[in-house]
Amino acid sequence: MGSGQMVAVFGAYGHTGRFVVAELRERGFVPVVSGRDAEKLRALAASDPGLVVRPASVDDAASLDRALAGTAAVINCAGPFATTAAPVIEAALRAGIPYVDVAAEIEANLDTFTEFTDRARAEGAVIVPAMAFFGGLGDLLVTAAMGDWTAADEAHIAYGLSSWHPTAGTRAAGTVSRQRRDGRRISYTKGRMEYRDEAPPTQKWPFPDPMGTREVIGEFTMADVVTVPSHLPIPEVRTYMTTEAARDLSAPDTPTPAAVDERGRSAQTFLVDVVVRADDTERRAVARGQDIYAISAPLAVEAVHRILTGRTRTVGVASAGALFDAPDFLRALSPYLSVELRSN
Repeated sequence: MGSGQMVAVFGAYGHTGRFVVAELRERGFVPVVSGRDAEKLRALAASDPGLVVRPASVDDAASLDRALAGTAAVINCAGPFATTAAPVIEAALRAGIPYVDVAAEIEANLDTFTEFTDRARAEGAVIVPAMAFFGGLGDLLVTAAMGDWTAADEAHIAYGLSSWHPTAGTRAAGTVSRQRRDGRRISYTKGRMEYRDEAPPTQKWPFPDPMGTREVIGEFTMADVVTVPSHLPIPEVRTYMTTEAARDLSAPDTPTPAAVDERGRSAQTFLVDVVVRADDTERRAVARGQDIYAISAPLAVEAVHRILTGRTRTVGVASAGALFDAPDFLRALSPYLSVELRSN
């Protein structure tokens, strides 16, 4: 599928980066593995002799230019994205190649839209932030659920995770985000971001079987509040997280993910339940799969494949739902993800 095209992966030796490298290889691309730690890159290459190794640092623009030279696209897997996104985007723009990242950081994604929208559109460049489980998948599901609607009153995205064993990168990104918002939490209501000091509410959410009704944290706000409103006129976008998973994330002693299969996936399962409402009508999309980090790899690589083969709807900074045919994209993920669309 990739026809031997080289695709750079910045942060290739990280947990998600390794899944992305493997997915690129499986699809016929040649991964160019990059990042600041040359020793970790060499260790990664020793386990897979077909990789091209090019160390680079976000503090050294010339090294980024060398890393991206001759590549068809770059996937940024190196968090915190508050630090890495802008330098890697700048390098992608200089190289004239598309940029995709897997950022779940709300503020970093907002920065990408704010800082690069006009320039990327003017240059005809494609920049896709949050092309991952948080942000990208939710946006695709909301867009698919909308169908022929051009607007809606509310979008609700409920995450039913069996557990959440965070990576070191997830913890580091969370620390940066909390510092940037002074410990406050975010909600998206009345068409804008609001920062709040009070604790988020808890409630019951009726997940489809076999999960059933579970307690969730309401306004457990994720990158979907950036991606969905970037192209859909929905004034209320709310995300929810099962309380068990939220406790795992907040506990300092929760271990990192452990592989249980040949793909390196953990035993974690997920169910994403999306409800979109307009007046008295409701539409729903449900996605089920395994391992929130592993699923980010086919999301990001499928995005690169579609960009490189011209199956896009716009240029500039764009979320997954704006850039791609959402139902068709989700169907392409069927080896990794089951999706069901419903209307009431």
